[in-house]
Amino acid sequence: MRRIAVFTSGGDAPGMNAAVRAVVRTAAWNKLHVYGIERGYEGMIDGHFKRMERRDVANIIQRGGTVLRTARSMRFMTPEGRAMAADHLKAYDIDACIAIGGNGTFTGAKVFSEEYDIPFIGVPGTIDNDLYGTDYTIGFDTAVNTAIEAVDKIRDTADSHNRLFFVEVMGRHSGYIALHTAIGSGASSVLIPEAETNIEDLKTVLRKNKARGKLFSVIVVAEGHHLGGAAGVSALIKDELASMEPKVTVIGHLQRGGAPTALDRVLASRLGHHAVNRLLEGEENVAIGIVNDNIFTCPFEESITKQKQPREALIRMASILAI
Repeated sequence: MRRIAVFTSGGDAPGMNAAVRAVVRTAAWNKLHVYGIERGYEGMIDGHFKRMERRDVANIIQRGGTVLRTARSMRFMTPEGRAMAADHLKAYDIDACIAIGGNGTFTGAKVFSEEYDIPFIGVPGTIDNDLYGTDYTIGFDTAVNTAIEAVDKIRDTADSHNRLFFVEVMGRHSGYIALHTAIGSGASSVLIPEAETNIEDLKTVLRKNKARGKLFSVIVVAEGHHLGGAAGVSALIKDELASMEPKVTVIGHLQRGGAPTALDRVLASRLGHHAVNRLLEGEENVAIGIVNDNIFTCPFEESITKQKQPREALIRMASILAI
């Protein structure tokens, strides 16, 4: 193995730059040539490759976003698009690729590597923390810290005006951000896609809070909740609990930006470093992850198809602590 490529794909996540830095410097240490592919699979199709040396990744570990840029590629889903990507990898004499991203990124890597016999290692970079085979994904901790800071500020307004706030955080299919944000901010309740919500039970909780003199409530809702996110839940209780003046706040893409936390920088560095080492050891077509603070690999097939569920004990704890 002489040349490898690294790219970031899908939604950006704080810590991706730390992972790129670790890949480039670990590869350089092992006398490998590294090429960065700009804008993920789109850049692979268009031939946007650039040689990367140690100095090219200096002063990026603290930056949010991704210096390689990212994109979602519809063209890569077609055989024609993948053929163009394969031609460019061959032209640059690339022996293997490290893909930093989420479920869609790993799905593309699996299909592509099977068609063209090019080894891939996936590095989990997504704020949703929803990939099977790793306890944490790059960007999750930063996103939760951003959401908690926002909820803390909303609590000040909720307390001042004796109001009920529904705060929506990211998570179309996963409630990890919502659950950790609710626990970390001391929210009154949390609604996530993985757990069914009885709207009457929620109304009962809010009435009890009001009856015992609790002047405000903050409910954290994952955007993918089956009742329609924060706006949908608010609409269902608004008429009956109008005296609490329910308000909706959507934190949105703020959660994807900003400087990565120390935890995300270290996690991304470890995963990027070990991704290169596992390629050199002959592993391929797996996602690298961290389980109980140890580095593990998981076949793409499992990482893509198996569902990672929040622990029931954590959900129950969140309910108990909100009383």
